[in-house]
Amino acid sequence: MTKRALITGITGQDGSYLAEHLLRQGYQVWGLMRGQANPRKMRVSRLMSELSFVDGDLMDQASLVSAVDLVQPDEVYNLGAISFVPMSWQQAELVTEVNAMGVLRVLEAIRIVSGLSSSRHNGASAKNIRFYQASSSEMYGKAAETPQRETTIFHPRSPYGVAKAYGHFITRNYRESFGMYAVGGILFNHESPRRGAEFVTRKISLGVAKIKQGLQDKLALGNLDALRDWGFAGDYVRAMHLMLQQEEPEDYVVGTGEMHSVRDAVRLAFEHVGLNWEDHVYIDPVLVRPAEVEILCADTTRVRGELGWKPEVDFSSLMKMMVEADLKHVATEHEYGDLLAAASW
Repeated sequence: MTKRALITGITGQDGSYLAEHLLRQGYQVWGLMRGQANPRKMRVSRLMSELSFVDGDLMDQASLVSAVDLVQPDEVYNLGAISFVPMSWQQAELVTEVNAMGVLRVLEAIRIVSGLSSSRHNGASAKNIRFYQASSSEMYGKAAETPQRETTIFHPRSPYGVAKAYGHFITRNYRESFGMYAVGGILFNHESPRRGAEFVTRKISLGVAKIKQGLQDKLALGNLDALRDWGFAGDYVRAMHLMLQQEEPEDYVVGTGEMHSVRDAVRLAFEHVGLNWEDHVYIDPVLVRPAEVEILCADTTRVRGELGWKPEVDFSSLMKMMVEADLKHVATEHEYGDLLAAASW
């Protein structure tokens, strides 16, 4: 029997890669869309003939119940979120509404449609919809230990991280309270050519491409010393899927287990096009976070040992991949005057 999956945030970086992966696995894939005229649909344009869409909004409980009831999914992947961390200081209430309360609403929709009551053992009639929550390494924030593992305490340093921590805990609460198959994937930074231009890795690759082609000369960045565990988004969606195929629901940390600084990313990107980064990069204090997260690195022992997952794209290859993609985007934009990079393909 063909499995059915419902993905919130299907037009985002992770959503598009996950949709591709699930289609290759033989799934019927539905995407939750807030309005069918969503311009970001172009992100999944090459999959349009294989995807189905359903109306829904993470801030509207009734719409989520209707969507889950219509699709009758076997698996729900909640990837929908406002994911740009710096924005969470400017719009803290909105980010909390979407990234925290949105998780609760999806869980409630699943509970209602599944027929789950407050009892963990309410009969075999309940539909076992499996739920994946996109948790984040930003929940660790001012990390109590390095590397960070599933048991490391959270100390978020942004409204984004706080909201994600709520989403993670409410997911665990529904698992323990209702017997729901619900897991949180604590994913560390994962990038790709489909990443939004506001994120630092894509800002770097896009800036390098424009500098290389003579369209700009300088690139403004914030804290070059911040350390992150960066991987390829296409690898990480495989881990999401694997989490929902296990016999028992468990939360997992997903990352590479290696740290690199923003300076490393800059150096690799400029070196790839034969330029010296120090000739073009300057620090803009406005881009430094009010409360910086200095070091994030994943302990991948469990995800590798229990799920058999490992990343296939290393950091150097990732940065080169992104620069190459942006060189093509920028060349096309310059030639035709049309920013095709917005489609992130």
